[in-house]
Amino acid sequence: MLYQLGPLAIDTMPFSADAMSRDGGGDLAAKDVMNRLRPREFMGEADEKMQISGQLLPAKVGGLTELEMAHAMSRAGTALPLMRGDGKMFGWFVIERVSEAHVDLLRTGVGFTVKYTLELVKVEPDSSDQSGSPSPQGIVGMLLSLFEAL
Repeated sequence: MLYQLGPLAIDTMPFSADAMSRDGGGDLAAKDVMNRLRPREFMGEADEKMQISGQLLPAKVGGLTELEMAHAMSRAGTALPLMRGDGKMFGWFVIERVSEAHVDLLRTGVGFTVKYTLELVKVEPDSSDQSGSPSPQGIVGMLLSLFEAL
């Protein structure tokens, strides 16, 4: 397993990834002063964003079901835990955008190769008790959206 985003396993087959980028930092507020550089005040953690991209071969190994699952999870907007294959937990993320491009179309209209990008943004978990477990409403919404994808 390369990454696990909630129920979506991103592995070498059938839903593979070949690139990941991560962007984050801190939010700083600039204060206007005379005859000096503007001092900065730390306001907290900035949005952490991640991009996972890859290429699928649906006619040979599949992967379209997982891609549709990613679309459904994006539409649901549910916070999901993201873990890397070595066990590192990145926190809770929502899928902000799913992009896909079909190349060398087959008779079915599906590309022989499908390039995709998942854009994720870090959020607080869907929980009122801050224990890290999702709320019952979040779980039900995620399950319903997954069944719609299948």
